[in-house]
Formats: sequence, C-alpha cells, structure tokens
Amino acid sequence: MPLVLVGGLLFGFGLGFSQMARPEVVLNFLQFEDFGLLFVMFGAAIVSGIAFAVMPRLRDSAPLTGDPYERRLKPFDRNVLIGGGIFGVGWGLSGICPGAAYASLGVGNVSILWALAGMFAGAYLQGVWRSKHTAADAAPAGAD
Repeated sequence: MPLVLVGGLLFGFGLGFSQMARPEVVLNFLQFEDFGLLFVMFGAAIVSGIAFAVMPRLRDSAPLTGDPYERRLKPFDRNVLIGGGIFGVGWGLSGICPGAAYASLGVGNVSILWALAGMFAGAYLQGVWRSKHTAADAAPAGAD
C-alpha cells in the first residue's frame, strides 16, 4: 500500500502544480480557451502507456497484489455510453473531475466539498439503482 500512497501523492502534487485542480482551468479547456489540460493528459497517457508496455516484461505479476498481468477489456455497451455521457455532462457543467476534486481540496478550495458530496451521493444512488435492477433481473419469471 505505500506504493499506492506515493502514486496518489505524485498524482495530487502534479494536478496542483499544473493548476489542473482549479475548476476554472478545466472549464477554460472545455471552452477551447486553454489547452494546458490536453498536455497534462497526454503526459499521463504516455507515462501510463510506457508502464503498461514495460512492466509485464519486467515482472510476472503485479507488485501489490501478486495477480498476473493480463488485459481486462470491458465491453463497450449501453451502460458505458450512458455513464460516460453523464460523467461528461457533470464534468462540463462543474469543471470537476474526481481526481482533480481531491487535489483541489488539497490546494485550499473548500467549496469543492459540495462537488465531492455530489459525487459520493451520485455513486451511492447509482449503486442502489443497480442493486435493485440486478435483483429484479435475477428474480425468476414465474415467481407469482
């Protein structure tokens, strides 16, 4: 777990240092006024891509869990499309992304607590909705 903490610290510091923890910077990006976020995302994608390409060659298993490296592809279905759309609308309206929200709290933006509360409430409500629909789908058709 210390490696996860170090990764989180680096992530948060990078978001704070690059000013990406400020919602107005994200909103300026989404309005095509500031492309700094694009460079931050490309930098992260390059580092992640290198890690995903190199680590399986250096080690047989993940350092924290011991699980073997393997590709886990989630099918592109209706839920991915709808969930991504809802996330995108929330991100576009608020300029808040979950990782950046925590970093924003760390740089002193206390009003971000409202957005964090909304994210937790939305995730909780989605979990309740999914558990009800999963239980309804699992019920036998002739259980009258």
